[in-house]
Parts: sequence; structure tokens; C-alpha cells
Amino acid sequence: MGRKCSKMLLREVMELLEEQSPLYYACDWDNSGLLAGRSNQDIRKIYIALAASDEAVEEAVLEEADLLLTHHPLIFGGMKRVVAEDFIGRRVLELIRSDVSYYAMHTNYDVLGMADLAGRMMNLRRSEILEVTGEGFFNEGYEKDTVCTDSARVGIGRVGRLEKAVTLRQCCEDVKRVFRLESVRVFGDPKRLVERAAICPGSGKSVIGEALKKQADVLITGDIGHHDGIDAAAQGMAVIDAGHYGLEHVFVEDMTVYLEKRLEGIRIMAAPVCHPFISI
Repeated sequence: MGRKCSKMLLREVMELLEEQSPLYYACDWDNSGLLAGRSNQDIRKIYIALAASDEAVEEAVLEEADLLLTHHPLIFGGMKRVVAEDFIGRRVLELIRSDVSYYAMHTNYDVLGMADLAGRMMNLRRSEILEVTGEGFFNEGYEKDTVCTDSARVGIGRVGRLEKAVTLRQCCEDVKRVFRLESVRVFGDPKRLVERAAICPGSGKSVIGEALKKQADVLITGDIGHHDGIDAAAQGMAVIDAGHYGLEHVFVEDMTVYLEKRLEGIRIMAAPVCHPFISI
């Protein structure tokens, strides 16, 4: 049930975000959470984007948002100075100057929201975690993957069975339809049948070994290099590279729905789907 209010303190909004994806599930190397702003700020408008790009920061400021919420952290490595001559510093300065707080949900969302969502979107049956990163139970504040067999674990990606065996070509078409993509890259024979599928939104090169161990017929992910793809195919597993943005843009819609259900009276604005590159 939504909470009726015209404004909330940022710390209260953060409690809702961390109810869905607790920060202690984030990987050690990550930088999730409140990255700029003050916890006692009044929040009336929230702008959600995949990353704090120049366009996202500009739109958040133009819409007079009080909070910019993204998946990818703008501040990732250590920053020794914040200056306008640096593109990251320029964005941070613009957010602070415009009194827009900034919060990122990265690997803590990957292992809970993103992993479950991607598995459900592909209708994976009897799904399990692809790469376990921690222990713990899903929070009641967010829908649990009812088919997941690893309820006491959290981790990157999911692996399970498709509704039925299909050709690799048809699996590519299904991925394009589900994630609203114009094209994907594929490593493997388009005519071969695939049934056991692994999915890892974002960059999945590091989980190829786990997907092979779990006997996936196909890995659906992004950022796959030439040798990674052909080596996986040589070991009997096809790879569908749908792009880093191609699979992760669902974060925006997912978090929009999540917050709209819980924050009546607060305006939630979503960045449009806009792929970061074009094919010519």
C-alpha cells in the first residue's frame, strides 16, 4: 500500500530503497548508497535513470527533482578533487548546485532486484543463482522470485529452464522482444536447440565459467568480447550479447513501479530508454 504524502525526508526514501535492496548485499568493491546530498532533505520529486549521465543530470535539474536515483554509481573510484574540468566532477557540482541529492543502487540491486527481474522476464523455471555472492533472506518489502531454489542466498544472475526448448535464433528473438531491443549479437549455431538458459544483466564475461558449470545451453548477457564468445561456443554454450544497457535499462521501469506503489503524492519521473550507441 502506498504512503500518502506530499514530501518525505530523504532518509525515509532511503529506508524504502534499502528495504528492497539492502546495502549490505553490495559487493565490497562497489559504491552504492547516498553519494551526494543530505539525509534530511525534503523529497517531492524523484528522477530515475540507469546512470548519472550528462543528460540524466540535466533532466533531473530541469524537472526540479530533489533526488536522482540511478543503478550505476557516478562516483566509483576515489576522487581526489571535484572540479568542473573533470566530467564526473562537473556532474557532481551541478547536482550539488541545484540541490539534487544523488543515490545509487548498484550490486545490491543486481543480486536482488535485477537478478530476479531478468529471470522472471525470461520465464525461467526452477531458477537458481548463477554466481552466489552472499547469504541472507529476501526482504519482505520486495517481491521474491517464487521459483528460486536459493532463498537463503543472494547472487549475480539466474539460471533455469526456458518454458520449452527453442532454437538459438528463436531465443534471440525472444530476448529482443522481452527487452525491447532491435538487435543482439550471438555466438553459436542459430539452428541449435537451447533449453537451459543463464541470464546476467550488465557485463557477463566473468560468469561464463559459472554458466558452463551449471550446464547452461545459452548465456544471455552483455559486454562479451570476441575471444570470450567464441571460446564459450567452443565449449558447447552459446552466448547472446544483448548489450550492457540492453538488459539493465529495466532498472528504471522496475524502480519507478516500486516507488509509485509506496509513495503516493511524490512525483516519480523515469528517464526514457535511450541506448548509448547507434549502429550505422
